[in-house]
Amino acid sequence: MSSVDFTPAPNFIKTIITEDLQTNKSGGRVHTRFPPEPNGYLHIGHAKSICLNFGLALEFNGLCNLRFDDTNPSKEDVEYVESIKTDVRWLGFDWADREYYASDYFQQLYDFALRLIRKRKAYVDDLSAEQIREFRGTLTEPGKESPFRNRPPEESLALFERMRSGEFPDGSRVLRARIDMSSPNLNLRDPVMYRILHAEHHRTGNTWCIYPMYDFAHGQCDSIEDITHSICTLEFEDHRPLYDWFLNELEIGHPQQIEFARLNLSHTVMSKRKLLQLVQEGVVSGWDDPRMPTLSGLRRRGYTPEAIRSFCERIGVAKRDSMVDVALLEYCIREDLNKRAPRVMAVLRPLRLVIDNYPEGREEELDALNNPEDPTMGTRKVPFSRELFIEEDDFMETPPAKFYRLSPGREVRLRYAYFVKCVGVVKNQGGRVTEVHCTYDPNTKGGDAPDGRKVKATLHWVSAPHSIAAEVRVYDHLLSKAEPSEEEGGADFKTLLNRRSLEVLKGCRLEPGLSKAAPGSRFQFERLGYFSVDSEDSTPEHPVFNRTVTLKDEWTKIQKTQEKEPAKLKSPKAIPEISAGRQRTDLVPIAPEITIDDFSMLDLRVAVVREAGLVPGADKLVKLMLDVGEGRLRQVFAGIRSAYPEPENLVGKKMMFVANLKPRQMKFGLSEGMILAGSGKNRLAVATFDGDLEPGDKVS
Repeated sequence: MSSVDFTPAPNFIKTIITEDLQTNKSGGRVHTRFPPEPNGYLHIGHAKSICLNFGLALEFNGLCNLRFDDTNPSKEDVEYVESIKTDVRWLGFDWADREYYASDYFQQLYDFALRLIRKRKAYVDDLSAEQIREFRGTLTEPGKESPFRNRPPEESLALFERMRSGEFPDGSRVLRARIDMSSPNLNLRDPVMYRILHAEHHRTGNTWCIYPMYDFAHGQCDSIEDITHSICTLEFEDHRPLYDWFLNELEIGHPQQIEFARLNLSHTVMSKRKLLQLVQEGVVSGWDDPRMPTLSGLRRRGYTPEAIRSFCERIGVAKRDSMVDVALLEYCIREDLNKRAPRVMAVLRPLRLVIDNYPEGREEELDALNNPEDPTMGTRKVPFSRELFIEEDDFMETPPAKFYRLSPGREVRLRYAYFVKCVGVVKNQGGRVTEVHCTYDPNTKGGDAPDGRKVKATLHWVSAPHSIAAEVRVYDHLLSKAEPSEEEGGADFKTLLNRRSLEVLKGCRLEPGLSKAAPGSRFQFERLGYFSVDSEDSTPEHPVFNRTVTLKDEWTKIQKTQEKEPAKLKSPKAIPEISAGRQRTDLVPIAPEITIDDFSMLDLRVAVVREAGLVPGADKLVKLMLDVGEGRLRQVFAGIRSAYPEPENLVGKKMMFVANLKPRQMKFGLSEGMILAGSGKNRLAVATFDGDLEPGDKVS
């Protein structure tokens, strides 16, 4: 597999930090933090934030804290704290001695609240939660002031102290900031700062029964830790005025809050609440179920930290929400494991193959490459005998066109071994083939024929008497739909779960060398995909392997094409007449009509060419690096070289781009979309835009 020549787009946060350093803002320091809530396991979306915060600190020779936002004891647990630390370290980052908790600052936060009460900037409110919502107003209507809003500071101070002492039940009173009930920003309409919650805290026990809200704790914790750049996801953009208001009113150190777009990944549940629901209802086996997008689930599935860091770098940092195709994540793990994973042979759905003319009782050992991408990994010995197992799918008694594997009378190559030809089959009472009989050519040892004859297929295999039995778990996407709508992703999101997300195969047969594979070890099962030894259930007596990601399967593509062909509509035999102008005689027939819903499936965007160049070894291709407003550049290979022999002249052009096309692995790299062009006989031109359009603008 060729590596992708990836050029990251300018990171707007790096630009901000660079400018801050040039002006000596914050004394030339860079200090970030990663502030997870310990109420669940981290997922791939958190990995983006981890890589961003720790990565910026590393790049600018700064520091990054790990701070747990443990302000809601009813949902927090030490288990989550420990899992978060494990995941951050696994990704390759370290916080040294800078492990902090919001609970470290509960007294300071309480004192800050007292300061605001004394300044008449906060008050104790007796309204219920429902009444507070009712009084808050809407986006088009101002809110109403609470009847307790003008409570004297002394009264609020006394009530707040009694709240802390535990005199009042949950929900009976809150502390609210006194800002502006008519503000167009709903977050500034006297937000709640503290609520009463009689729950034992995993660190402070029962010392406190009032807990700060995140909006109040967030900025003050940043200030206490002397954070310079407080990096949050985009949903906190509307909260920034409140972040600034608290810091300004308290007159304490003022970090800069910067928002970026969170990760949305196709076919994936990214809501921690929904992931918890899947765990609690037993839909998955736990937080580390390999179908889960949690870092522990990805780790158990066989993902490497290097692949996840590469993915986070490639998706970039943007100010605009977008959907990232899970195929890019899968590409990153393939690229990484292709370089490091040893190759082995495994048969998941065994079909016995008997070589009739191979001497009974004879055995031999054949040399097999461990990794053709890395010669230093050397070779291994694999046992060969008269009876083998091959994949059930590698044999068809009555093969269709373009099926080149084993069938009666056909000769194929056995990987690292010999040419064999099918001479017969054995069937059970139901007519199913249970055994294939072949003859072999002893002169083809190693896989080549001295007389130069060729075969069209090479099959993997294992020796029947030497192979070990194993369980293999074949995982697929968690959701059946790539991008569920808000309605589909709501309360009934489980209706979108992929029923084929897990297939357990028992009785698989593996090379004997895998009997000693350590938990977590990763391998490429030749022709099948990448697999990892399960870290929880696998034992030497009962090996269990998890499929990490598939390899390409050309035959599956052919099958899908054949299945679709009967459903295709026939094109009109003639071009409809045109009323004016010269009739064209060089056009292909107009395609069948589609509906507007069909067309709306295309996500057309404005793409600006940032880099362009020729592709060595490709006569027709041009490589483009396109800015689609995602905070990264997309690599696209386009067959436009004949019209643009000097592609660098395309830099700066605004093109029409299909943004939701599934990434395609080409010989020269990964192509992540498609530009549109007009073409005719000896004519070709890319569709471009004039006017004041920005990268990522919608085309309709």
